[in-house]
Formats: sequence, C-alpha cells, structure tokens
Amino acid sequence: MRILLIEDDGVIARSLSLMLKEAACAIDTAFDGERGYFLASTNPYDLIILDYNLPLLNGREVIIKLREEKINTPVLMLTVNCEVNDKIDLLNLGADDYLTKPFSLSELLARIKSVTRRPPTRQEDILNCGELTMTPDRYLVTKGKKRIDLSGKEFSLLEYLIQNQGRVLSRREIMDHVWDENANPFSNTIEVHIKNLRKKLGSARKMIFTYPNRGYKIDVRR
Repeated sequence: MRILLIEDDGVIARSLSLMLKEAACAIDTAFDGERGYFLASTNPYDLIILDYNLPLLNGREVIIKLREEKINTPVLMLTVNCEVNDKIDLLNLGADDYLTKPFSLSELLARIKSVTRRPPTRQEDILNCGELTMTPDRYLVTKGKKRIDLSGKEFSLLEYLIQNQGRVLSRREIMDHVWDENANPFSNTIEVHIKNLRKKLGSARKMIFTYPNRGYKIDVRR
C-alpha cells in the first residue's frame, strides 16, 4: 500500500512514517498543503493521511481541490478536539474519515484498514492465486499448508501482483504502488525483489512471468 502523509509536525510525521513502514507501507511525506496537493494530484496513492492545520494550503483547501479535480483517493483527516464542527464539514466535502489527535497507533491502523477497504465485490480478505493463499490482514502467505516468510517489500509486491493477477504490470505501475517517491526508478530493485520472490515461492515461482520491455504478471498459466 502506498500512502501520502501530509503533516507539518516533523516529530509526528517521522513517527507515523516509521510505524507505517513497519506495516509494509510505502510512505511519501509532505510538510505543507501545497506540496501535499502536488503529490496527491500527480501520483497514485491508496490513501492520503491529511492534517487539518497546514501551512500554504490547509487540509480543507487540499481536499476541496482534490475532489474538484475528481481525484477520489481515500482521505483520512487528522484533527484536534477544537475542530469538532469542521469534522462534519470535511466529511461533506469528501473526506472518508477523521481521527482526533492525540490517537494511538493501533487506532490509526484500524482507521486505515476501514478507509481503504474496498467494496465486497472487489475485495476479499483472502487472496488466491493457484496454490498460493495470501491473507493481508494477518500478514500471511502460504503455499498449501506451508508458510512462506517474506520481507515487507516482498509481501507488498506479491500482494500487488495477485490483486492484478492475469494482467501485465509495467515497472512504472509497480514502482508507483509498492515503492515511495525516494525509490530510484532506474535501479534494479524490482528485478531483485522478483528474483527473491521466485526463490522463496519454490515451485510457485513459475507463476510470475517476465515480459521484456513490458513488465511482470502473476497467473496460473502464461
């Protein structure tokens, strides 16, 4: 999952970034509303965590601009107690949920899960591809009855491939959804992680196909 965090408090931003990275998320950070709006309007994100009080553009102004441009990325607003009346306004403007400061990290993770949960017709709690079974909520991958241990980035990469199984994903799509903005698009990091995945998947590695100059696909048959 790729998340954009727009938060001007450096201490909070660093703390949240570290916590979300430990949860296998790719995080981009902006410290003002103007930069946050730019990133949100030019990159594909699974979620935007948006603080209400920001310099240059505040949270309300950011979400208005995004929704006016038909950018429907889920938005989780961070507010403080004194902004109770603004919460209703923000929901009406297009925010998907809000969280009042201070909050626990467990509550934040629960809200993220709730906000990013897709409609039942598009999402299942368990992802399947051939003999592979993935349970994202439990951070679990199994092949038959055998558990496969993956790093955070390997897990995110496999999840993205399975969510799009049968479709060839370009390097750019993979980089945009699995890595953050600091990743070097010209490096061989994707190739390295694909190689590691194939090694760990054993016989299931034959489901990950390489299409030269196009990208990668996971499927039960080519």
